[in-house]
Amino acid sequence: MSADTYRNPVLNADWSDPDVIRVGDDFYLTASSFGRAPGLPLLHSRDLVGWTLVGHALERLEPAEQFAEPRHDCGVWAPSLRHHDDRFWIFWGDPDQGIFQINAPDVRGPWTRPHLLKPGKGLIDPCPLWDDETGEAYLVHAWAKSRSGVKNRLTGHRMHPDGTSLLDEGKVIVDADRIPGWFTLEGPKLYRHDGWFWIFAPAGSVETGWQGAFRSRGFFGPYEEKVVLEQKDTDVNGPHQGGWVRTPSGEDWFLHFQQRGPYGRVVHLQPMRWDDDGWPVLGDDGAPVTEHRRPDLPPQPPAAPATDDDFPGGRYGRQWQWTANPQDGWATQHSGDGLKLACVRSADAHDLRRLASVLTQRLPGMPCAVEVELRLESEEPGARAGLAVLGDAYRWIGLQRGADGAVHLVHRFAEAVADRERDAAHACPAPGGRARLRVEIGAGARCRFSYDVGEGLREAGQVFAATPWRWVGALLGLFALAPAGEGHAGTATFTQFRIRAL
Repeated sequence: MSADTYRNPVLNADWSDPDVIRVGDDFYLTASSFGRAPGLPLLHSRDLVGWTLVGHALERLEPAEQFAEPRHDCGVWAPSLRHHDDRFWIFWGDPDQGIFQINAPDVRGPWTRPHLLKPGKGLIDPCPLWDDETGEAYLVHAWAKSRSGVKNRLTGHRMHPDGTSLLDEGKVIVDADRIPGWFTLEGPKLYRHDGWFWIFAPAGSVETGWQGAFRSRGFFGPYEEKVVLEQKDTDVNGPHQGGWVRTPSGEDWFLHFQQRGPYGRVVHLQPMRWDDDGWPVLGDDGAPVTEHRRPDLPPQPPAAPATDDDFPGGRYGRQWQWTANPQDGWATQHSGDGLKLACVRSADAHDLRRLASVLTQRLPGMPCAVEVELRLESEEPGARAGLAVLGDAYRWIGLQRGADGAVHLVHRFAEAVADRERDAAHACPAPGGRARLRVEIGAGARCRFSYDVGEGLREAGQVFAATPWRWVGALLGLFALAPAGEGHAGTATFTQFRIRAL
């Protein structure tokens, strides 16, 4: 690959349901965050290829009591990011509550508290449009059948220009049950271009579907449709939901996701042009590109969202998210480096999937090795801490203090259908309560765990194939916990978290 080209995916991890905008010379992207906190990640780029994570727009999920425990596939679904009236706006659907909106004068905040724009079950994938030609504002959204019994259609509303209310009861503007061969229409993104209202929306499911475009002279229709991106003879299955952006020089580009099982939804960048009939053409005549000329933008140094962390002063980087709304005291700030986690007491200590106090980041989409140093300070019998690969099934390796006061290296797993974990390998002594933990993640997200307790690196247990949740890719997790009881259970300290490509 030459310096003038790029390769897909440009974001090789689970940045699900991306949407993108340009403000001046800067591009910004947000993505679904489901039940993790903080939510609504905010990424920045100046070349559409290299991206850095600059923050999150949603500090905590609301209502807070509903997200005090993990709800891995709920929460923030498919946000839309826009810039209007000198403010940044994000709209998203919570399938159990309705359509929310927040806004801020700067992408780094401060962001407003979530405003419930349209309550209801199954309202998902909202996207606003402020029409500069007429001064009117609109909103389009899709439906989740699991909550509403409705799918495969898009509903449109007129919206108050201040984004606080809808001005009508809504109307179905695209009913894909009436389009032969179309099913599971969702993820609409709404634009105005060349005198048309445009809706870019995928259909056919995330694994095997396609990207469609719809256009109409009036917002409420009727719309005509065309398939503008599909797998064809490429390796990019179901090219799905994303956003269109135009560079300062007038080039058009489209960012979308590809579902990759345990790796989640990785993000691809497609060239885009307009044909003689005024329809968008994505990729290589409608097929996803693997390698392509870079956008006509000033050269930038390589960039990617951070993964490594030394946890300076006990603080963790922006790449980390809790599996639910966090509580004070889970992570302690201090004068040195290292993440000092409290061993949180829990009656669910036998199942990491039920714990809110797991600190996670996305599983990388390429073969890699993950390492971290761990010291278990807690004197509490049964206290444990470790490094996990977390999904519908999970496995972890770490340290546990026994009833006799000794610390042992343990390796445990739980199958998707199991309600508690089991040993994946025999325990061994961990002198000094320290260990170096390692997971090598190979092709197909097959994970091999190993450890070093002072005698060199040793493998533990069988290979584990990482699994996703229903909508979320597998996660890397750090945790410290203790059995239910009273009082402070002590701490564990993680240092030198590293991810290296294999």
